[in-house]
Amino acid sequence: MLRYGLSALDFTKLSKEARRLTAAGGSPKVRIAVLADCAPQHAVSLLKVLFVKNGIDAEMYEGEYDTIELEISNPESGLYAFDPHYLIFINSVFSLRRKYEAFHEDPRSFSGYHFALMKQLWEAASAKTNAIIIQSNLVVPFERLYGNYEAKAPGSFFSNVQRLNQRLLEEAAENKRVFLCDLDYIASYVGKKHWFDEKMWILSKSLCAYEFLPLTLQGFVDIVLAHLGRAVKCVVLDLDNTMWGGIIGDDGLKGIRLGHFEDGEAFEALQHFMHDLKKRGILLAVCSKNDQAVALRPFREHPDMILKEEDITVFIANWQNKAENIRSIKEILNIGYDSMVFLDDNSFERQTVREQLPELIVPELPEDPALFLRALAELNLFESASHSELDGERSSVYREQAQRQVAEKSFSDPAQYLKSLEMKISLSRFDDLYMPRIVQLMQRSNQFNLMTCRFNQAECEKMRGDLLHYYPFYVKLQDKYGDNGLISVVILKLEGRTIEIIEWLMSCRVLVRGVEQFTMNFVFELAVRHRAEKVAGRYRATDKNAMVKDFYVQFGFQKTACGPEETAWELEVPRYRPAQTYMTQENQII
Repeated sequence: MLRYGLSALDFTKLSKEARRLTAAGGSPKVRIAVLADCAPQHAVSLLKVLFVKNGIDAEMYEGEYDTIELEISNPESGLYAFDPHYLIFINSVFSLRRKYEAFHEDPRSFSGYHFALMKQLWEAASAKTNAIIIQSNLVVPFERLYGNYEAKAPGSFFSNVQRLNQRLLEEAAENKRVFLCDLDYIASYVGKKHWFDEKMWILSKSLCAYEFLPLTLQGFVDIVLAHLGRAVKCVVLDLDNTMWGGIIGDDGLKGIRLGHFEDGEAFEALQHFMHDLKKRGILLAVCSKNDQAVALRPFREHPDMILKEEDITVFIANWQNKAENIRSIKEILNIGYDSMVFLDDNSFERQTVREQLPELIVPELPEDPALFLRALAELNLFESASHSELDGERSSVYREQAQRQVAEKSFSDPAQYLKSLEMKISLSRFDDLYMPRIVQLMQRSNQFNLMTCRFNQAECEKMRGDLLHYYPFYVKLQDKYGDNGLISVVILKLEGRTIEIIEWLMSCRVLVRGVEQFTMNFVFELAVRHRAEKVAGRYRATDKNAMVKDFYVQFGFQKTACGPEETAWELEVPRYRPAQTYMTQENQII
């Protein structure tokens, strides 16, 4: 939920919006199918308006009530003709109860039986589509046949739902195509006695009380947005009364509140959360109205500080306008405002920054610091579609980038600067080790991204295995300052005498170092090796990738087709002139 707070999730207002809905021009178009064993009508209309509020033009397919198995098992169903990008399964515990009551075998085996059925549906859908599957878990009912003894009574309905949810969680962790939407978390958070509406289930088969339907559906929207690259990459932190209680410039090191006294524990909890985000790969920056040396003292000297100076990628403390300082942070990190969150306890500063940087995510924070974490949890700002063990290294990678920027200013000749970096590059075909990072870059890269295809892991693995038609590879770069890691992904299709570039994306932090030139040299070397006559490529415009609009021009490609959103380019292999680069290749790519 990146762009708005809970107050925007009003059922009545959203229902009215849905009736007069029009998609914004230029919005990404995504096909989303919804199959449910509860009434789908309200869910589908609300999902569509929630996607539009997030800048997504969602074309929706609505299955009939409780026809999940029929839709999946019929190869001629409308679902397969629709060919969704995302397939949402919404399951109600009310429907599950009916199945439980009709189950004539040992009730202890019910959860296993139903899990096997759900898994079969995923597998059947995966065999006929390339859709990402988003499966709801089941909201654990509030009635308990045995009370607190339920855990020792495995045949009860309550315990069957618990075990089914656990099986879904374990399978989704292993299945690359399946993602879980945790409805039980939402229902528990708002309170199950409020979330459930037995009367509305009887009358209209509503999944839950209408009041909480938008919040529940937002979970599905968040998952899709994460797959489409809408992810928070950096949290910008105010300091005084946000990261600690009090004002460091007035109260001094001993006067600020941190630790287990007064409200210091609340600030400590927020710091722990920020530190965990940093370990997850989200960058932390500081933007504080303070003297730099004074602002740094708690990070360096306070015994109860959880965050240390080395945890902060960019540290800006001065007396300038905060919006200007955030602009500087954005430029240093080379990321978009819409992937940045700004946390500040001061309502005036929040509103000022919102007015000057409307794309920036600036959540409301309550006056009581004890409620800071709850406010952030409600917004689910940090939804992710993937995780890699390499994510935790991101902060150090960006700090090394800052060192490069300082070094670059000491050279008047760009070529001499590039030589001084002592760059080493490697190009490798997709492999298991880096597949999570490849998929993550596919999902998150927005600016240097020629086609923004958002291939999922299953699609990437399929292309990797097709040795006759596809040549997907990734690029790694290191230099004397450190290892940049995996910074580019290119997918080539071998079609007759043509090599087609069907996707090319790159991390913006390695711009103007010759990576794209070295990579294009390799593409044409590959074309010669395969006796191709020409290399072709396309550029599909989005609201974020204008920087690569003329990517093919610099290499001498000729435009062959031009539409409102997409242009096609090609270049005959003998006409390509290799670009000069200042890096050495470390490996022999196959």
